[in-house]
Order: sequence, then C-alpha cells, then structure tokens
Amino acid sequence: MPRGSSPKRERQYEHIKESAEQRGESTERAKEIAARTVNKERARAGESKTASRSSTHDMSSSKRGGQRSHSGSQGPTKEQLYNEAKQRNIEGRSKMDKAELKRALGH
Repeated sequence: MPRGSSPKRERQYEHIKESAEQRGESTERAKEIAARTVNKERARAGESKTASRSSTHDMSSSKRGGQRSHSGSQGPTKEQLYNEAKQRNIEGRSKMDKAELKRALGH
C-alpha cells in the first residue's frame, strides 16, 4: 500500500488479498488484484494525486467484480481449479484439463 493510506484502505487491501488467495490465486496475484482495486477506489474517491480516466469514469471495482463473479458462464479459471486441487491433494491434477479438474473437485 502507498504511504499515507488510510486504515480503511489498509483493511480493504487485506480483505481483497485474502479473498483472492481463498479463491486459489497465488500470493503475488492476490497482492496485485488487491492493490489495483484499492488504488482504483482511492482514485474514484479523490484520495490519490493522479488518476487515470478509466479509474474515475469507468464502473466501480465492486460493480465490475459482481459482473465477473464465478457464478458466470465459465466459472473459475483453470489456475484457480488447479490450486484448489493442489490444496486437496488430488492425484494427477497436473495432467488434467479444466473440465477434468472441475469433475475431480465436484464443481
């Protein structure tokens, strides 16, 4: 998080990062998602010195996240399924495609 971030933004960052990790994202990817989301919210709220046009004029991160939820047509990514299979110690996961991973996990 940038220096001078408010406690609210710190909590928001941690919450988003933990949620992404629980969905099966790597730690680095979870940090990236959280940072981008919080930075966009800061820009929309006028809390940052600079802001891109898409940050201030595009839809909010929370609305976009709702549209991209995994209840959508394609569901979780292969990487997310693989990470869940890894956590559950499912044998042969490295050779499975997305559909096979879904079946093995009972999705």
